[in-house]
Amino acid sequence: MAETTGVYRATGREREQWFAILDEWGAVGRPYREIADYLTGKHGLSKWWAQKLVVEYEQERGVRAPGVRRNGTFEVGASKTIGAPVDRVFDAFVDGRRRKSWLGPAKLTLEDYEPNRSARFAWNGGSSRVSVEFVRKGASKATVSVSHDRITGAQEAQATKAMWRERLAGLKTLLDP
Repeated sequence: MAETTGVYRATGREREQWFAILDEWGAVGRPYREIADYLTGKHGLSKWWAQKLVVEYEQERGVRAPGVRRNGTFEVGASKTIGAPVDRVFDAFVDGRRRKSWLGPAKLTLEDYEPNRSARFAWNGGSSRVSVEFVRKGASKATVSVSHDRITGAQEAQATKAMWRERLAGLKTLLDP
């Protein structure tokens, strides 16, 4: 007997079956909200599963590029586990002098933070936003996850994702040599 996927276990159908239902209904070209309402109202899916399936469907059918949000901007992310206490990793982000040593000349303006848990920044004058989460993984290890949104194009999103991966590797080298 074939193994079932998480989609099937949660919704009673496989992804391809949902895509066929959406194709038959004529979902391509319809607004996101209308498709999500169809899946929640007619088929009883939770909002979370409807959102997930709509995004995957639109990507599969070429209506939505990977990483693009409903407003047309892109969001990318990167994460790294670092062998340093969470407070040191947090300080490396929020302290401008320390940040420059691994991030370089990019201008991050701290907007809000919760010590050792999260921080939000405006990127280069506010054209986009950076949200960072810090998770303690023991006394001397932490994971940092960066989400960068309001990016205006696919190429910029790809370059930004690569930049964050490279910079987080630099942060790891600095704190966890």
